[in-house]
Amino acid sequence: MAHPRKRTSSRSLPIITLQEEVVNCSLCARLVAWREQVALEKVKRFAGHDYWGKPVPSFGDPGARLLVVGLAPAAHGANRTGRMFTGDRSGDWLYRALYRAGFANQPASTHCEDGLSLDDCYITAVNHCAPPANKLLPEEIKNCREFLSREMALLTRLRVVVALGKVAFDAVFREMAEPITRPRPKFAHAIEWPLQRDVKLIASFHPSQQNTFTGKLTGPMLDRVFSRARDLIPE
Repeated sequence: MAHPRKRTSSRSLPIITLQEEVVNCSLCARLVAWREQVALEKVKRFAGHDYWGKPVPSFGDPGARLLVVGLAPAAHGANRTGRMFTGDRSGDWLYRALYRAGFANQPASTHCEDGLSLDDCYITAVNHCAPPANKLLPEEIKNCREFLSREMALLTRLRVVVALGKVAFDAVFREMAEPITRPRPKFAHAIEWPLQRDVKLIASFHPSQQNTFTGKLTGPMLDRVFSRARDLIPE
């Protein structure tokens, strides 16, 4: 599967170079084996699909002021389609909310050539490979940490980070917490916390099926998070 590229600008070139490193990464043997096994064996409903089966690059506007950080690609979502939060139900929830808040040009993300584009928004994850049972090991989080750190540095216009889930919240806090001593915030939906560079961190429950099917996360709850993000970004 070829990964489509848009016309580049001087701002996007460093981000593109970084994503090429992401796609070529093979540091985590367990994740390499799993993502390739899933891509080979597939599932019945996607038996005719060509799976991406590699680390999934980040996606969005290199000049974004909003960064969304997830956990990792889904085995039959982004690991199949090659684009973050694309082709699974978590992505259905996320992109509907981004569309309603004015950060996406359409409310659905099904495949890499579906016409989706993001405005003032960039999406990444703590880890770029699909993990077994959606669970990352500490060393796997550590191995991918450099990519997240470098992305945050390259997003020079960043004003708001939305962390989807506690793992993402903790990862962002490690990278951008204020150097002064403060109590470490406890993860909870919709809490806000100041980061370095005048950036605000907003926590959200992850739009996983476990959370959305049980009602722990509802559409209005997710909409309020991105509406708040929009309010925090100056015109």
